[in-house]
Amino acid sequence: MNKVALAAVKAITKLRPSIKGSYKTQRAAEEASGKLTIADPRCRIDSLSAKAVDGYEIPLRVFTPLDIDFSFKAGLHVDEDFKGTILFFHGGGWANGDVDFYADTCMKMAIKLERRVVAVDYRRSPEHPFPAAPEDCYEVARQLFAKELLPDVDPEHIVLFGDSAGGNLAAVVSLMARDRGEFMPTTQILLYPLTYDDHSLTTIFDSVRENGEDYILTREDIEGYIDMYLSRPEDREDPYFAPLLMPDLSHQPRTLVVSAEYCPLRDEGEAYAARLEAEGAQVECVRILDAVHGYFLYPTVFGFVRDTYKIIESFLDGDGVPQGDGSKWLALIGTD
Repeated sequence: MNKVALAAVKAITKLRPSIKGSYKTQRAAEEASGKLTIADPRCRIDSLSAKAVDGYEIPLRVFTPLDIDFSFKAGLHVDEDFKGTILFFHGGGWANGDVDFYADTCMKMAIKLERRVVAVDYRRSPEHPFPAAPEDCYEVARQLFAKELLPDVDPEHIVLFGDSAGGNLAAVVSLMARDRGEFMPTTQILLYPLTYDDHSLTTIFDSVRENGEDYILTREDIEGYIDMYLSRPEDREDPYFAPLLMPDLSHQPRTLVVSAEYCPLRDEGEAYAARLEAEGAQVECVRILDAVHGYFLYPTVFGFVRDTYKIIESFLDGDGVPQGDGSKWLALIGTD
């Protein structure tokens, strides 16, 4: 990261208030931003819901890529055009983010990856603490795999995908699916996920100390989000909160983990990838260089966003992680 960019990132980070005191203000800003999203004619957006175990209707948004063909002879012809379905869990520390705020990103995913995207508006903390979010996400996944939500879905081509707290939820849903035996995902993508319980200065992961002060998401932010998310202190030891604490990580889906060089969660995401591989999963892990936490929401004019789409597309199409040129990304696990 060049000196000008680093100075700007540090300045922005210093100006941000504490998460506990500002999450409602951030929600309001995200809601306003979400209303400014411009629909893309190449993507149809539909709303539906899934009933949770307690009767709550979990809002969902479906983004379907379209193939638009026009000729003077035949006129306008529009077809659905997708290779599979992505079940997407948004980030935001389990307290922020929603499908409106992520709508632009979901449209881009649907179009660029040529896959239908089902985005989950799971219940957020602190109003609905752990385990509300993973249980909501699990129930949506169960119904999707059972073809109760979308009758035309192919369970073999459903991909669990999440960023940050959403990456945590995707990993947790895969573990719940294995443990409960109702369905089993074949593929998951975890983008800079939280996987561990300790983000103090004495944690085992260097990235928390190296990147926990000046790169947008701080160590204090992470602890603030966790404090709002968990119902009780004992929840920190629950593997459905921190998947790296799971004693057995066998029988997990084919996995892509993408980390960011200047993210405090970098090392724990990469450690999760290494453990999955060691316990039998097919894993690919890539570190995006010069990137900070949350970069996937940035416009595609940024090279690291375009590179990430290139990596994900290659992974989903079964071609493996493409080799970087040494200055854009590091393929840490699963290189061809």
